[in-house]
Amino acid sequence: MKKIKKTLSRSKKPGKQRLLVAKAPLHIRKNFVRCRLSKELQKTYNKRNLQVRKGDEVKVMRGQFKGKTGKVAQVMLKRTKLIIDGMENIKTDGSKSPYPIHPSNVMITKIGSDDKKRKKVMERK
Repeated sequence: MKKIKKTLSRSKKPGKQRLLVAKAPLHIRKNFVRCRLSKELQKTYNKRNLQVRKGDEVKVMRGQFKGKTGKVAQVMLKRTKLIIDGMENIKTDGSKSPYPIHPSNVMITKIGSDDKKRKKVMERK
């Protein structure tokens, strides 16, 4: 039985890296939705980053919503994007649509869910 690698590739070619990210299965894509913890959370959990989940409170660090905070409404693994409450795109006809944000552009300020497995992950280190 073949063992699945956690790293994508040992290749330095950017094209190969992009291809492997685009074709990665979902159990590896979950590693792509990790983002930084705030300074206070880094001190309490002795971790620098954590996988984002629905219900976490995040602060946007880059882009048009820079500085705003909101709760994560949805995590899209296939697109590697987050939907955050309050971050909406206003269309020309006046309707609003959710604005997807990449996880590298946000920082977790408050951990939301009461998941036992997640607490074990946080206390592991």
